[in-house]
Amino acid sequence: MYRREPTIYIGYDPREDTAFQTLVHSIKLTTTNQQINIVKLNQDALRAAGLYRRAWNSGAPTHPLQKIDTSDGKPFSSDFSFTRFLIPHLNQYEGMAIYMDCDMMVRSDIMEVFETYNDPTYAISCVWHQYKTEATFKMDYQAQQNYSKKNWSSFILWNCSHPAHADLTVDDVSTKSGWWLHNFRWLSGWELGRPSQYPIGQIKEEWNWLDGHSSPVIDAKNVHFTTGGPWFENWKPETEQDLLYSQEWQALKDKLSIIESMEDVS
Repeated sequence: MYRREPTIYIGYDPREDTAFQTLVHSIKLTTTNQQINIVKLNQDALRAAGLYRRAWNSGAPTHPLQKIDTSDGKPFSSDFSFTRFLIPHLNQYEGMAIYMDCDMMVRSDIMEVFETYNDPTYAISCVWHQYKTEATFKMDYQAQQNYSKKNWSSFILWNCSHPAHADLTVDDVSTKSGWWLHNFRWLSGWELGRPSQYPIGQIKEEWNWLDGHSSPVIDAKNVHFTTGGPWFENWKPETEQDLLYSQEWQALKDKLSIIESMEDVS
């Protein structure tokens, strides 16, 4: 089924290291495949390897922490806003790989995604959210952006061997606009005659459950804290279900802290 071991790439931002570590812990606790490969998409490492060179300017003086993309003048919110699109190359254009934002918590075996949604017809698969945020800024004061496929790219099953990805080059990731990348425009020539214009498979919303947006009726298998997350001091849950999931996240984080303290002693 796989040309290589199942791999999960997680977007990394040093400002959210706690979120990243807790997400990794949640994956390892719930998966039946202890050989699963987890890769940190670290922007600094990708720049050092010559794979990423996207330029940006500071948003000073009004928002000195905000980064402004020089390719289109648009703000972007995290270190992993664009590096996720390097995954076909990083995976050597072979097999299936998952990308996820770091502000998530996995509650079920993620191998289900590899096993259920691995249709080779599709270049990528994701949740088809119909979603627009009303927030102007995130918890870390980075600007929120709305676009037609908002949050589609926050959880992706990549079919890295699909021929469509030949039209997504390493250079594109550093030079194409955020709109072009997050709307998967390199797939535009791959008409399949389906309702979607592009060869994009549909994953159930349970695998990218959005706080403050997704229905509480859905039993989330992967919670996405899009409004900030409990690791931010000023974050507040918008719904009762958000609160319950944040408490679950905190319990995971506390358990991880205990494990790490025991390892330090040994």
